[in-house]
Amino acid sequence: MKRKLNILAGDTALWVIFFLLSGISLIAVYSTIGLSAVTKMGATPMSVFFRHAGMVAVTYLVIIAMSHINFRRFSRPSLWLFGISIILLILVIILDDERRWLDLPYLPSFQPSEIAKVVLIVFTARNIARFRDRLDEPNTLYILLIPVVIITLLVAPSNLSTGLLIFFSCYLLLYFGGINRKMWWRGMAIMLALVLFAFVLFYFLGDKIDLFRTSTWGHRLRSWLHPDPNELTQENMARMAVARGGLFFHNGIGTTIHGRLMTQAHNDFIFAIIVEEVGSLVGAFIFLLYAWFYFRCIRIATRCQALFGSLCVAGIGTMVYLQALIHMGVALGVIPVTGQTLPFISYGGTAYILMGVGIGVIQAVAADNKRQKRLAMKAEAQTAPTQQNESEVKVEN
Repeated sequence: MKRKLNILAGDTALWVIFFLLSGISLIAVYSTIGLSAVTKMGATPMSVFFRHAGMVAVTYLVIIAMSHINFRRFSRPSLWLFGISIILLILVIILDDERRWLDLPYLPSFQPSEIAKVVLIVFTARNIARFRDRLDEPNTLYILLIPVVIITLLVAPSNLSTGLLIFFSCYLLLYFGGINRKMWWRGMAIMLALVLFAFVLFYFLGDKIDLFRTSTWGHRLRSWLHPDPNELTQENMARMAVARGGLFFHNGIGTTIHGRLMTQAHNDFIFAIIVEEVGSLVGAFIFLLYAWFYFRCIRIATRCQALFGSLCVAGIGTMVYLQALIHMGVALGVIPVTGQTLPFISYGGTAYILMGVGIGVIQAVAADNKRQKRLAMKAEAQTAPTQQNESEVKVEN
């Protein structure tokens, strides 16, 4: 008798989390999209909202489709997808002044960095699995970092926060994979020192150097360290939105004041508008959803017997969780403005779908874990009667 096909394959808890996040997304985007839809997209708020709802629906289909694929089949394609990511990142540098968006014929505009995020995690997991017998060798760390450094150098000049997010997500993945601990910690110390030095340089000399976006980075650091409360910036309005929010449903859905004035209320600062409308308790609930998401990812990773699958889940889960923390940190004024969206809640186009691809990979591993568990239980059930019969024969003899 054939088993019925489980459409929502994988981890049930992850499906619940994604359902909640996407539901919050629809409500929050509907509430915040107005100004940006008219001034930046040249469309009505309702048409942009329905476009977002369509992207959310497509993301569900992508996750469902990928969850039914054997995750081992993602390993080899990651090699040529890595090459395609490099080509796309070079193209966006050549064709786009801001070096972020790429417009190709017959395709919607998209950010190649969003493709590189997921592809690089899977590709790094593949490389770690291939070098599993050499992970304790010092040179292995440098070999595994080469692809990561290439992507980071192509992304960081136009989007520093995304470049750092990609790099540190992959670097943490090396730790999960079992790389030489001494070398890893030494490398971490060196990189943190370099990042700190770069931030100091941007702060004092960003306007004078004027290389890539150093002036923007320096301005953001100075605005964060020495905020001017009288300046009408998106950062200040986000902080005022959080302060206005109260504890729980103080204002109500659709009552945002600051979201009406912000061009990025639906993207980079959507968490602040959510807190403004429904309170800090709902904001804490959203934080717990991401923490629950990461906990489920770690649990799925530890239960996977294949190193490649385990690292894919750990890497993608880490990247999503870190991005969520960065976004919420910006809204609360804990860290400078970064431009990172809130995963599965911020307004999404192709970026929303590509993040869904990452969830699809996780669900594929989770589905395989369940399949392996069923096979093990079936094998155990088949061997039990045999062992019982053998013991009965021994007793008779």
